[in-house]
Amino acid sequence: MTTATQEYNAAAVQAACNEAAIQARSAAKAFYAQHGDHDACGFAWVDVWGVRSNSRLGKTLQSYGFRKSYTGSLQLWSPCGSPTQSISIKEAGAEAYAKVITEKLGIKAYAGSRLD
Repeated sequence: MTTATQEYNAAAVQAACNEAAIQARSAAKAFYAQHGDHDACGFAWVDVWGVRSNSRLGKTLQSYGFRKSYTGSLQLWSPCGSPTQSISIKEAGAEAYAKVITEKLGIKAYAGSRLD
């Protein structure tokens, strides 16, 4: 998606972001159903690397909640939207979101987390 030979496609980005959000929520719910809400408190996010924030792709990702981070990536915090503080639940959602973005758009997306 981000190479010069590949054309930017807003519909593909929209579809990928929507599917990633659904998968993130599903992964968080499945983790909660299996393990419950009894883990350390923390945060999780998705980093997208190699996309400039002022590019068409970067602006579209920002319309889905991504923001430029101090590390140079575009970052989306708590992609699963889970109201829990359990880091494991949030990590499950972030990993699912990153996987969909990487597969559908062919860009580098990674899940990140830290304890609170």
